[in-house]
Amino acid sequence: MNARSKDGFALLPLSVAAVIAACLLHLLLKWRSGDRRPTYDQAAGGCRLPPGSRGLPLIGETIQFFARSTSGDLPAFFKRRLERYGPVFRMNMIGEDLIVSLDPELNNFVFQQEERLFQIWYPNSFMRIIGADSIITTLGSSHKHIRNLVLRLFGPENLRRAMLQEVQKTAQASLLSWLGRPSIELKEAVSSMIFSVTAKKLISYDSSTSDGKMWKQYDAFIRGLLAFPLCVPGTAFYKCMQGRKNVMKMLKELLDERKKVAGCQESIDFIDVLIEELKEEKPAMDENAALDLIFLLLFASFETTASAITAVLTFLTDNPEALEELTEEHNYIQNRRADPNSEITWEEYKSMKFTSHVIHEALRLANIAPVMFRKATADVHIKGFAIPKGSKVMICPSTVHLNPVVYKDPNIFNPWRWKDTAEPAGGASKDFMAFGGGLRLCVGADFAKLQMAIFLHCLITKYRWKAIKGGTMVLSPGLRFPEGFHIQLFPKP
Repeated sequence: MNARSKDGFALLPLSVAAVIAACLLHLLLKWRSGDRRPTYDQAAGGCRLPPGSRGLPLIGETIQFFARSTSGDLPAFFKRRLERYGPVFRMNMIGEDLIVSLDPELNNFVFQQEERLFQIWYPNSFMRIIGADSIITTLGSSHKHIRNLVLRLFGPENLRRAMLQEVQKTAQASLLSWLGRPSIELKEAVSSMIFSVTAKKLISYDSSTSDGKMWKQYDAFIRGLLAFPLCVPGTAFYKCMQGRKNVMKMLKELLDERKKVAGCQESIDFIDVLIEELKEEKPAMDENAALDLIFLLLFASFETTASAITAVLTFLTDNPEALEELTEEHNYIQNRRADPNSEITWEEYKSMKFTSHVIHEALRLANIAPVMFRKATADVHIKGFAIPKGSKVMICPSTVHLNPVVYKDPNIFNPWRWKDTAEPAGGASKDFMAFGGGLRLCVGADFAKLQMAIFLHCLITKYRWKAIKGGTMVLSPGLRFPEGFHIQLFPKP
């Protein structure tokens, strides 16, 4: 190597460092200019933009957003900004400028204007997790068509005809298997139970004969789902992405196998429905979207419901009066049967009024879906603010669920309040957003409530439990049980 080459080689690190420094300086100046943007949006007729701050350069307020807060109360991140700015403000998270709404009326307006003034949007880090071709990204007639496909499985008719008995059978078997064990980590055990039901109906997957391979990958996926989005080996987010990669590989292999025998047998599960859709002349989705849909349905069907069931049992453990009334309701249902051990009927399920109150109250307090996102497709003027076209909006349901004007003593678990409060028709209202709202109301809402009610019936009529340890709930930003919730199960005499 000659002297000139050596000098050039020596200067290379300095050149790279200079380029990196220049890029960082450019980003910093851009950040600062963004933080000093006008208070009034001239393009929107001079209306006032929401107040707020972009936080630290590059990372914004991401770290504060992911900090833990006590469940059952408005997260500290939102509480501090509510006190400082009011219910509508600006922030930056993971490099995205956001308008945050803690206002019930604005939240409801956004949902009601779905695909008119607003449309679905989620940060890139979240879309990497659930899949770029997910049903979340579809709009209009395509979204409606795919939603109708999913309702073949999770709609009321199939729940009544097929899923009710399958859910009961699985719950009974799972509870029986917990007997004699000194401790059960409830959320993990319930997650595995629900996964076995859903995977069987979606893809004919039998967890009991597969060493739980797919479930283990989903478990790795879940552990990093709500982690800081740093995709570096060793981080929770990296493990989450690896879990997704492994599950998607398994689903692709399964889809390829089933496509080979398609048409040679009757449709037996949801993957057959998707294969038929892919054969259409103008299908509503391609193969990647079909795989992302299966992935999302498997995840959403068990993770949120398992968290909800765990929350219900933590509340009931600390509320013997609620547990007593719930027990009376289920014993009454069982005692009316000619055979106490006969299967639950649809009519019995629909008669579980106090059970429904308990479920809605637990969902209200737990706030399992902490935030939802939309993007403005036009300039919007509301509540004295301008939301310019293209703005990303974060909706926080917990401010709705903890509103003292609607819910007296909102931090208290009180299922009796629902006796005097109409439960949300269709699963959502402007005062209850556990399943979202508008056109994007969770397609599995009815399935989730069915699973919770049937599990409670199977548990309460035959068993009692004792809390061993854990049960503390925190938001970070989604619902977590840092120490788990460990119980011991006993048969009733």
